[in-house]
Parts: sequence; C-alpha cells; structure tokens
Amino acid sequence: MSHVTTTDLYEVSMALSYLREGLTDDATFSLFVRGLPEGRGFLVSAGLEPVLDFLSGFRVTTDDADDFAAALRCRHDDVRPLVGLVFEGEVRAVPEGRAVLSGEPLLEVTAPLPQAQLVETWLLSQVSHQTAVASKAARCVLAAAEHPVVDFSLRRAHGPEAGMQAARVGSMVGFTGTSNVAAALRWNTRASGTMAHSYIEAFGDEEAAFTAFARGRPGPVTFLVDTYDTADGVVTAARVLNTLRRGPGSAIRLDSGDLADLARRSRGILDDAGLPDVAIIASGGLDEYRIDQLVRCGAPIDVYAVGTKVGTSADAPYLDTAYKLVEYDGRPVMKLSAAKVTAPGRKQVLRSREAGDVIALADEEVPEGTEPLLRTVMSAGRRTGAPDTLAAAHDRFVSDMAALPRSARSIGDPEPPVPTVSTRLSNLTSDVRRRLEKDVQKRRAAWADAGT
Repeated sequence: MSHVTTTDLYEVSMALSYLREGLTDDATFSLFVRGLPEGRGFLVSAGLEPVLDFLSGFRVTTDDADDFAAALRCRHDDVRPLVGLVFEGEVRAVPEGRAVLSGEPLLEVTAPLPQAQLVETWLLSQVSHQTAVASKAARCVLAAAEHPVVDFSLRRAHGPEAGMQAARVGSMVGFTGTSNVAAALRWNTRASGTMAHSYIEAFGDEEAAFTAFARGRPGPVTFLVDTYDTADGVVTAARVLNTLRRGPGSAIRLDSGDLADLARRSRGILDDAGLPDVAIIASGGLDEYRIDQLVRCGAPIDVYAVGTKVGTSADAPYLDTAYKLVEYDGRPVMKLSAAKVTAPGRKQVLRSREAGDVIALADEEVPEGTEPLLRTVMSAGRRTGAPDTLAAAHDRFVSDMAALPRSARSIGDPEPPVPTVSTRLSNLTSDVRRRLEKDVQKRRAAWADAGT
C-alpha cells in the first residue's frame, strides 16, 4: 500500500467528482495556521522537505485505485479516472527553519484542482506535526541559553515515524544529538545515550554495573546515578572513573528528584574527586519551562535531555492548520464561515525589520529592504533546486531568532508579533466578500419568489 492512499476518503471523492465534472483548471490552496497556540510567540516552519519528496513521487497506480475502490465500496471502473494521476503543479513555500506567525501561509500549492485536492491530507499532516514539534524544540534551545540540548523522545513519541520527525526538527533548531540511532545515522547527527535503571538493577551493585559498562565501551562514558541514592551513586561513579582513568569527556546523568539541588551536590562531589571535566546531564520530564527555571537558578547542569513533553509538544500538541482554496481558474475565492473566514488570492509574506510581517498578494511589489518569505520550490511537479539541508535550515532559524522581538522569544507569557494585511489584499477580501454576500441575497430572493 503506497503513501498515495494515506489520505482522507473525502479527498478521493472530491477528486473523482472534479474529474467527472471537468473541473480540472488550476487551483491554489493555501496552508496556514489560523492562530498560535497559547504559550507560543512564534512557530518554526518545518516539514517542507518531506512534502516535496512526496509530491515528486506522487502517482496514482492501478493498485492505489483498487484500494480506493475498496474504501469507497465501488467498482474499479468508477475510480479509473484517478489512475495515472501525478502531481504537475507549483509549490511556493516558506523554507524550513523560518519563524512564522498566525495567518501566514507556510506553503501554497497551485495545480489542476483534482491533484491539489488529493494531496491535502498528506501535506497537512506533515507540516502540522513537524511545525508544532519544531516550535516546541526551538523554545527548549532558547531556554537552555547555549547549553546543549539532546532529543530523548523516541520511546514516548506517537509512533516511530513521529519520533523520527522529532529528531529531525530537533536537529534543525540546534539539538546536539538524539537517542534515536536511525535518526542519527540518517541526518548525520550524534547518537547519544547511557544506560537504563534496569541495567544497574540487573547487576545489583552500582560499582559493578558502572565498571562493566565502561569496560564495554571505549572512550568517554555516561553513568546514570539515581537508581538508589543519588549522592552515593555520584561518589561511586567518580571512583570508577578515576580507577579506569576515564574522566575527561565523561558524564553523569540525573533523571529524577530536585535536579537543581542534586546538580549542585553532584558538582561538588565530582570536583572534590578531581573530576571537574565530568559533565552533568539532566533529564526526566524536562521541557522549556523547567529548563528555564534550572538555568535561571544557576544549576550547574551542562546538558539537557528532553523527551516526552517535547516530542509530543505536550502543552500544544496540535496546530489549527488549514488548507484552503483561495483561487480557482484565476478567480479569487474565500470562505465566510463564522470564525473560519479565509482571505482570497495567492499570497506572499513580506518581512522587514522595521515594518514587521505583511501578508500581501503574491504579485505585489516587494519594497526595498523587505524579504519575501515564500519561494518557488517546485514547478511543473519538479523541484526547482537541490534538496534543502538541515544545516541551511538551522542557519535560517538562528537568524530569525535573533531578529524576533525579545517578547516573542520569552518562555513565560510570550507576545507574538501580529502580521498586518496589505491594502491590496484587504481590498480584494472586501470585494470578494461583497460579491459572495450579494450572490447569497439573490439566491434567497429567488427562493422566496419560488415559494410564493
């Protein structure tokens, strides 16, 4: 079963109807986040590269059509129009790693209507999840104040694929390693980890466990010291490291309790043992809020390992993303539903340090000193350039974080900047709204006349 069938059923039904009715002209769909979650001053664009990989290889095969027919409980002949459908459209998107705000399109797809419709679910799922997790991870990097942050989220992620995505976007925003071996190999980052409490318990004696672990691994090692009594565990770890002469580059890991107090006590024990180069790693339910507290109180923690709360973006586990039709066959369209109004037309985000972000129409002139965020990354179904790299995305992230207002980067009660709307887009929105409301009034009048 291919990824083509990883879609909502109504996408298939709509695409088939479009093909039967001859609605195959170019349509533009805009993917955006309606509003930032509480506790977020910005989002970090993520998920574009997997989207482009998917679109580049998108093709509905006979087997896919058979699967669609089974899901629709219809004959194969009924879904035959889908066979051979490929993505031949254009994608304009904000590159990964950029800071984005409420209402700003992360990407826009322009393609024949059935194609643009059928890929909606995959695009939303990729961009929504990865942007949510990247934004959470970015706040951890900010909170850590240049201390390294490592990803430990795989075992608590919402499945292996989600764990891979968390490791990927963590690397993009500056995590220095991951416990996920497959992710470390795939994205050329450092695999990081130590031992579980069960390892210590299996030996029944901490010193024997630490000694065996160190003998089985060359170079620096990390010992988990809180299985029984943390202070005693640190003393034991120091003794083993000195005995085996494995101090420089090695570390101890604290995974529970009052981490600030334990870190101070541990630092004293290690220093007294002549091991000032042995680092202290903290883990155990950490997120940006807890990291911020530990950094602010001066806890002597060298590395922060984050898992469950970050890999699942626990305090904001989803984004209110939308993929909405904004133009069909050159005609701007919009939705008027209460609390879900959309703006018509193809768009661009114009960013300047002085004026902030302006959501404009795609063909508006770009003022001097202003940067357009959306770039054409796919044309006629093919990438317009080589695949982006995580290193390039990280560079963009660092630059955007430096340019964001301090209030937006705040860990507690951030204040997200609010983009403005260009005059042309505002006027177009008003014009389309008036036209649609007039059409509704005409239909109501016709129904009233028909009823008399």
